[in-house]
Amino acid sequence: MTDLTRRHLAAAAPLALLGASTRAIAETPPLGLESAAHYRFALGGFTVTMLLDAAGLIDGPWPIVGEDRPRAEVEELMRENRLPPNRFQPGFTPVLVETGRERVLFDTGNGAVGFVPRPAGGRLAARLRAVGIEPDAITHVVLTHCHTDHIGGLMEAGQAAFPRASLVVGGAEFDFWRAPERLGGPPEDNAYRSAQVFRSHLLPHVERARLVADGAEIVPGIRALAAPGHTPGHLAYHVESGGKRLLVWGDCAHHEVVSLARPGWHALFDMDKAEGARTRERIYDMAAREALLVAGYHTSFPSLGYVVRAGTGYRWIPVSYQLL
Repeated sequence: MTDLTRRHLAAAAPLALLGASTRAIAETPPLGLESAAHYRFALGGFTVTMLLDAAGLIDGPWPIVGEDRPRAEVEELMRENRLPPNRFQPGFTPVLVETGRERVLFDTGNGAVGFVPRPAGGRLAARLRAVGIEPDAITHVVLTHCHTDHIGGLMEAGQAAFPRASLVVGGAEFDFWRAPERLGGPPEDNAYRSAQVFRSHLLPHVERARLVADGAEIVPGIRALAAPGHTPGHLAYHVESGGKRLLVWGDCAHHEVVSLARPGWHALFDMDKAEGARTRERIYDMAAREALLVAGYHTSFPSLGYVVRAGTGYRWIPVSYQLL
């Protein structure tokens, strides 16, 4: 396969990222990529459902993770973990939390405009209906940040996809993307594209938006946690019920092996590379020390796991039967 340049990857144009040879996979994913579309479990008195918005294989993880390192070094780490050196299957996994009173949806997937095009991506509404939830039953849409694969599902065919939901977004995140200078960069840049989708998909709902910061209570049992670097106002969220805890960490990892084993390596889509690395170290350390269950948007579906220390880095332990 012809290598993708960093500029092409930074544009995050859906088919440019997937590449010609992967489009067939995107259109007809093999059974291994489609054998599960949701994963549901109890968290104290809450019900949590992980929802697979997109399936497919893409080039990487270099330079998406480890862009400041030689490609061969990243590929060797993948081989050591018995994974293909230059292909990976990221998750795109919104999280639904039903508290008994509220239905809180974290992130909205790709929609029709995000990182992974349809039919491979933009499946959130269908996934919700498959578990008996209509989109208009969502009471809160909570955003970790405003990249296209997280806000692309806010609109569908020019209409609000979640018309009865209040919208929660970090105040710093909102102000950053609203600034006119966000449209001053190259049109092929990921930031420019995200700024466009922010205006077309999020700003129409501004009257329903609540701007929050670190520590804000979203609903009882759910609080915001600052996790900047990937974007200036990127937020993670603590979810707790009946003494059981879940950390929804958004894009604090783009690959469950490379991101955790080498948290200091730069991530291509981090807007502040150094801050992103500091946030990863802080969040991973907290998750490991406090034995938190983690929902990682881009880790392999069902995008749930635990973090443990491993040498100078960390290791992801995917959920198997711990939650049964």
